[in-house]
Amino acid sequence: MADRLTQLQDCINQQAEHFCNSIGILQQFAPPSKFPNFDRSGSQTPQQQQTQEDYVQLFTTLIARCAKDIDTLIESLPSEENSTELQLTSLRILEQENQDAAERLEAVVRNGQDLLEKNSGCTK
Repeated sequence: MADRLTQLQDCINQQAEHFCNSIGILQQFAPPSKFPNFDRSGSQTPQQQQTQEDYVQLFTTLIARCAKDIDTLIESLPSEENSTELQLTSLRILEQENQDAAERLEAVVRNGQDLLEKNSGCTK
């Protein structure tokens, strides 16, 4: 799984892709402009109008969802305030947990060695 910054970058790239694609759709389905003294009949068919509405809804949903994901990822990033203090506190806690686990492991190994010696003594 990628870290949060990589996820944020991917999400921003995806948002840029949504914007780019939506502009491409706008260009593709935009009605022609009317110029004076230039008569060109080309009205939109109902099918084109329905397709445009579908794309509008699709890209609106995609862009809004992606923006929400970006906000969530930004909120989940650690703040710069007290970052060093929090890291040091977290490291101290982890070191203590590591020390406790090491002591428990040493006790288990000692018990295992004692049991092994007892079993070795019984078989002789």
